[in-house]
Amino acid sequence: MSRRIAIYGGSFNPIHNGHTSIARAVCETGVVDEVWFMVSPLNPLKKDAAKTILPTDIRLRLADLAVEDVDFLKVSDFETHLPIPSYTYTTLTELEKAYPGCEFSLIVGQDNWERFSRWYKGDEIKAAHDIIVYGRNEENGNQQQGGAVFAQVHLYRKDGSVERLDSDDHLFKLYDISSTQIRNAFKTHDLPFAAKWLHPDVFRHILENALYA
Repeated sequence: MSRRIAIYGGSFNPIHNGHTSIARAVCETGVVDEVWFMVSPLNPLKKDAAKTILPTDIRLRLADLAVEDVDFLKVSDFETHLPIPSYTYTTLTELEKAYPGCEFSLIVGQDNWERFSRWYKGDEIKAAHDIIVYGRNEENGNQQQGGAVFAQVHLYRKDGSVERLDSDDHLFKLYDISSTQIRNAFKTHDLPFAAKWLHPDVFRHILENALYA
């Protein structure tokens, strides 16, 4: 049986608890065996980010620290060996060649899903791979007990069918946080805010090396 791997791509500048919690929840549904965080050298749709993004090796190090105690969460530098800019279609195609015993799917947020038509060969990706879509805005969330909001998560299969992954047994918390907010917190010395959203080892590494000062 093929190993089922979900690719969660992004700049991860820096990786935060929202990223890792989403990945954990996806694995807990049983639709994949592992999630690989694919740290991108440069997002083709975020060319302006080149001015503020940390070097790829540092972002990889932070991601490693964030998942080092979770067996089914991995960090991959695969895209660093591919031409820049890093297109997801190219990444998935090359992954299939490099790991013929694996079946690859994709995790994307609602914002990226809504602009998927802008992705390089987006239709080809949808035809060849299952895509897990995490609803990030409150319109896609369900109010639950205690005032917490949970996201709706859909699995868009390559055969055209759609399946809800969130249920009473598998809830996906809605994380109202972004890497930009965390970077700004370090710049303004709002360290309690940054610490709240980061793995302790990630927070410590950023602080000790003044990465976002």
